Amino acid sequence: MTQHFMPPAQFAGAIYADAADAAAITARFDAYMAEAEARFAALEAQEGPYTVERTLKAYDDLAALAYYGGAEAYSFSQTMDTDEKRQAGMAGYTRLDTIGTRLGLSRAVYDRLCAIDASGADEGTQYYLRRTLEGYERSGVSLPDAEREQVRTLQEDLTRIGAEFARNIANARLVVHVLPEELAGLPQDWIDRHPVGANGLVEVSTDSPDLQPVMAYADDARLRERLMRLSLSRAYPENSALLGALFTKRQQLAELLGRADYATLVFEDRMLNTPAAVEAHLADLALAAAPSAAADLATLNEIYGQAMPGQTMDLFNQAYASRLARMARYDLDPQDVRRYFTYDNVRDGILALSEDLFAIDIRPWDTPLWHPDVEAYEVYDGGALLGQFYLDSHPRPGKYKHANHIGLRRGVKGESIPVSVLTMNLPAGGYATGLLEHGQIETFLHEYGHLLHNILGGRNQRWFGVSGVSNERDFTEAPSQMLENWVYDYDTLARFARNEAGETIPRELVNRMQAARWFGAGLNEMRQLGLSNASLRFHQGAPEDASAQGISVAFREYANRYALLPYPETTHMEAAFGHLDGYSAGYYTYGWSRVISADLFARFEAAGLRDPATAMAYRRLVLEPGGSKPAADLIEDFLGRPVKSDAFARHLRERG
Repeated sequence: MTQHFMPPAQFAGAIYADAADAAAITARFDAYMAEAEARFAALEAQEGPYTVERTLKAYDDLAALAYYGGAEAYSFSQTMDTDEKRQAGMAGYTRLDTIGTRLGLSRAVYDRLCAIDASGADEGTQYYLRRTLEGYERSGVSLPDAEREQVRTLQEDLTRIGAEFARNIANARLVVHVLPEELAGLPQDWIDRHPVGANGLVEVSTDSPDLQPVMAYADDARLRERLMRLSLSRAYPENSALLGALFTKRQQLAELLGRADYATLVFEDRMLNTPAAVEAHLADLALAAAPSAAADLATLNEIYGQAMPGQTMDLFNQAYASRLARMARYDLDPQDVRRYFTYDNVRDGILALSEDLFAIDIRPWDTPLWHPDVEAYEVYDGGALLGQFYLDSHPRPGKYKHANHIGLRRGVKGESIPVSVLTMNLPAGGYATGLLEHGQIETFLHEYGHLLHNILGGRNQRWFGVSGVSNERDFTEAPSQMLENWVYDYDTLARFARNEAGETIPRELVNRMQAARWFGAGLNEMRQLGLSNASLRFHQGAPEDASAQGISVAFREYANRYALLPYPETTHMEAAFGHLDGYSAGYYTYGWSRVISADLFARFEAAGLRDPATAMAYRRLVLEPGGSKPAADLIEDFLGRPVKSDAFARHLRERG
């Protein structure tokens, strides 16, 4: 007898934002697990005929249910207001991840999917089924039972290690206590948020809202080095030892699946689908970036040497020297820029930009929230509800310390609308306490680009598995990076950037921001190439020395191959480099996405950044298809040709 289940989004219901305690969170994910197990058993027992409507739909619904529970749990682990709730969230995420592992290894499900005749289905359905079967084949579904059990055990070990790795980063908040005079140079609003304690000292942490301003503004070179050394050693040695275990088990998994190494395995479904293709990309990018990187470094050496005679221009001084260089070369003081940006006007400006570009309407959403700081909105398209999202924008104890997007729900036509959350750490308040750096606005818009991709990419989708941000992994950063360009557009900034007197940001100041934009890009690209090289090399065989010290030594060797300002000995950046877990061998994705995003943006440059026809074509051809066709096809649909690297290479040469 066929079992009937409600649509997965209906089972999931609203996000459990107002969970009373950890027990309530645990009970929620107990219910998710019970429902997933029932659906899994029914799918494995399903009798023929095996069709798109019955079998692929049952598979897609199960995948959606496991994803919805896992995404909600992972978000709870980052944002809930007590450690107990956050731990309950991570435990729920780890449990639900096992459903995905088991589903990907189920021979019974694979056989049923293989039996589907999709010849009469639409192209999107055929592509989804083909991609799903290829994923099964990569996962080891055809292995003998004993070896499939080894794969399952390794996958679950990797999930457990990754969860511990992330938890250690979240808990790795280190502090220094300094005299007030050691903070000379920092913006007054930052100083006002850091009162002097009863001991006469000020606490400064390694969290990004403290670290980044100190590195850019603090005149005291000893403070800058002291804080950055702490930051570059967060979660060491425990996380470096975990990475040794992670890389070793990933290599074991790759060999069990018949691959030479883990990089070979995970690249098979990417745009750049072999290690050789990735290595060629890194080499091409290095060739493009090296000349401007060398010129950037020469400028920093000169200007820092003039400002700080006898001091060394190194990684600890890069941000400070870059600020001095922008002031000297472009007459651009970030203090002059930031006075036009408070959180409230930036948020309103970003929402208005997306409304204008993509013909949507964003309204406040009255819904339960997990913290008073959180804001909620709904997105409408022609009067129809298209999606919903949360902004969790301000720092608080125990919260995730960086910025990210989580798609909590995906859009499936007639069943569910997309729901997203942005987690950030931006200062709250007005002009006295809540000014934003221009780079923070860029980050906000980047993460908001993921949110738009999830919401617009969930419109009219038949399948969860191709909805939203479900493209090849090395494409998913491109739409977000493309959107960053608007924070350098005067017409965009003039709509919301106001100082305390209500004056609009001057065009002449924005012109200087534009002129200085690409200064330092070559140097930073070489650093990113070093991180990409480390990400790749750690996944091209088991580590020779998997100890914490061995991993740290190897990381510096790999990263410093490209970095012109090397990571010093006795630093351990890898220990808090979360992308080594989440992106594994694929950190190159960011550089590759910069190539794609620059090429996509070239069409906007030619037509005008506010050209409605271009923006709507981008929405229809790149964002709305989600993952329903290969990313290369989306790019070619929009540009009329395959992707090229010319635009990004040109930007690297634009040093003003």
